[in-house]
Amino acid sequence: MGTISILGLGAMGTALAQTLLRKGHTVTIWNRTRSRAEPLAAAGAKVAESPAEAIAASELTILCVVDYAAARAVLARAEDALAGRDLVNLTNGTPGDASEFGAWVAAKGATYLDGGIMAIPPMIGEAGALILYSGSPALFERHRQALDALAESRHLGDDPGLAALYDLSLLSGMYGLFSGFLHASALVTSAGGKVGDFLPLLLPWIEAMSGTLPDLADKIDSGAHHRNVVSNIGMQKIALENIVRASEEQGVASDFIEPMLRLAGRRVAAGRAVDDISAVIEVIRKQK
Repeated sequence: MGTISILGLGAMGTALAQTLLRKGHTVTIWNRTRSRAEPLAAAGAKVAESPAEAIAASELTILCVVDYAAARAVLARAEDALAGRDLVNLTNGTPGDASEFGAWVAAKGATYLDGGIMAIPPMIGEAGALILYSGSPALFERHRQALDALAESRHLGDDPGLAALYDLSLLSGMYGLFSGFLHASALVTSAGGKVGDFLPLLLPWIEAMSGTLPDLADKIDSGAHHRNVVSNIGMQKIALENIVRASEEQGVASDFIEPMLRLAGRRVAAGRAVDDISAVIEVIRKQK
């Protein structure tokens, strides 16, 4: 088993350290507030007095703090210890944050891998947890066993920003689902209905509609939004308008649905009413 240091013992950092200890790794920990390290020390972790000491103690260092400003502040205390070391950063941020931070770390002589955790702390080390990585493929392969102990590991490419991009893209899909659920629930409850009674209708419907995503993905990748259209965007715009009007009638805010209506309307106004709903992406993304 390898030697691993964890910098940052928030809820996620603690879960990472606990999992590695449980699976037989030698773990060194550091946290700005030392009291957070005490339960892990009782479980067998070594406590470093500084980030530099923690980095020097292990073959691999995993950094997991609240944001990239905090990550930079932690490593600013350990710049001289970074040369020749392997660093995995599991701090949440944007692709730009990851690329900039990765370049800074590389300039200090370390090998860098950025990661996006698609799990909550109790899921770490359990089935269903996924961590996306991007950056050095050599580092990824060198420490694959330790990374796989934390979650299913997926390396996306050399660009350090890719893990953050895919992380936030997955979250975007999740929040889109949540927003639709919340708006639908508001409509149902506006007439006295119970969301629990509505779910047996909603869940099979969402599952059935998710089956259309591969076709939409193919249309997006090919740009052929007009091919094999079952329900064109002109018709779907009418449905969106009706949802907005029904929301107004029921005293429900239409904030979640109106952006989709505006985007669909712009595509229709451009003379592309015959396209599939996938064509909305051409309005969303900026033309490069």
